[in-house]
Amino acid sequence: MAITALDLDTGADIARVTEALAMITPRWNVRILLALSGPPQRYNELAAKVSWLQSGQLHPKLTSMCDAGLVERTEHTARHVTYRHTERGVALLPVLPVIVTWAEEHLEKADRPLPAIEQIEDSLTLLTRRHAAAILWVLKSREEVSGRALARIVMPSSDWTNIYPPLRQLVADGLVDTAGIGQPYRLSAAGDGLGPVLGALSAWSAGQPLNQAAQHPVWGHPQAKSTPRPWISSQSRPAPAALPPAPTGEPSPAWHSRDLFSHATTVRPKAAVQAGGPRR
Repeated sequence: MAITALDLDTGADIARVTEALAMITPRWNVRILLALSGPPQRYNELAAKVSWLQSGQLHPKLTSMCDAGLVERTEHTARHVTYRHTERGVALLPVLPVIVTWAEEHLEKADRPLPAIEQIEDSLTLLTRRHAAAILWVLKSREEVSGRALARIVMPSSDWTNIYPPLRQLVADGLVDTAGIGQPYRLSAAGDGLGPVLGALSAWSAGQPLNQAAQHPVWGHPQAKSTPRPWISSQSRPAPAALPPAPTGEPSPAWHSRDLFSHATTVRPKAAVQAGGPRR
């Protein structure tokens, strides 16, 4: 993804985060990553944990996740093959509760308490909209920007009016605000609140410790301290393993494959974005 109107460092940062989102957002990927917690698993063991997948769906998913460097396949013998997280996959796991924390505060209220995994999937869907990351980056950096100026920065080789479909989508998603036609665009409270999420994804995609997220030149808040949120596990439906606590350093998350979660126990948001993210 070329962002030629941005400086090289910023363009590379956005491209890495966009690529990272493309790896983890496809349906079931996060659930499979969570189900892989613990020691290496044989295919049938893993398939039993993700039994909602139809026959034939798991193998291509595992292949793509191996190609992405998130999962490692080890062939012990022709009949004995195991799967486990790579170091890169393990490093991604502490990013997930950061996403849930944002979703709990900013996504629109649902009719029922949503499992944490659905909060993650809904949030990732918003962030993988076309040009979403670049637009959010520019608005965070410059506070208020006209549509024409955004187009020159984000899509300099395209007709500038092409910026409006992704902008309208981000407004509908509740991540961007504007006073009306012809008025500049700015981040909403929900969009601005993405700092910990995008900072963590930037650190992970660059191979840095997650505690570097607070020092991100655009999304960082060096004085802010993240507070781990509590999670309670439940057996109410087949689901992946419980999420690790939000990172405050460089933790190696402790995984217990027996722990399953159904929903976070945090209080519902006081003021959720009305347009909000997609709900199934």
